[in-house]
Amino acid sequence: MSQVTLKGNPVQVDGHFPAKGEAAPAFSLVGKDLADVTLASFEGKRKVLNIFPSVDTPTCAMSVRHFNQDASQLDNAVVLCISADLPFAQARFCGAEDLSNVVTLSTLRGHDFLKNYGVSIASGPLAGLAARAVVVLDAQNKVVYSELVGEIAHEPNYDAALAALG
Repeated sequence: MSQVTLKGNPVQVDGHFPAKGEAAPAFSLVGKDLADVTLASFEGKRKVLNIFPSVDTPTCAMSVRHFNQDASQLDNAVVLCISADLPFAQARFCGAEDLSNVVTLSTLRGHDFLKNYGVSIASGPLAGLAARAVVVLDAQNKVVYSELVGEIAHEPNYDAALAALG
C-alpha cells in the first residue's frame, strides 16, 4: 500500500507499484471497440503506460495531450492512456481533441490492473479509480521507469518518462 495526496489530502493506494527492473504484470483492458486488449497485444514494442483517474479532469486531459504530442516522435513505442473512463468517452475526447497518437484503454473489465500495478485508489472521493502514474516498459515488458505521482492533481514527469525510452 502506498499513500499519495489529492489536493493535499492523504489517499491510500492499494497494490504493488512496479519498480525499475521488474517484469510488468500481464493485463487485460478494454479497447475503443470494446474488445479485450492485453499487454501481449503490444509485443515487441516499447510502452508508456499513462495511468490516470479520468480524462474528464484537466490534469488527466493535459497528460493525454502531452503524451499524444510526444508519441508522434517515438520509435517502436506506443503510449497507452489507461483510465476508468468508458471507451466511448475516451474516443469522444480523443476525437474532439484530434488525438490519434495514443491508444486509450479502459479498466471497465480490467479491475485487476489497478491492484496489479499498484494504482488502486482505496480511499477518498476517487476510491475505485486509478492513481496518476507512469510506467515505461521496454520491448520485453521490463520496467525501465516508474512514477507514482505524489499529488494526483499534478502532472507526471514527462521528460523523465520519455528519457527512459533512450
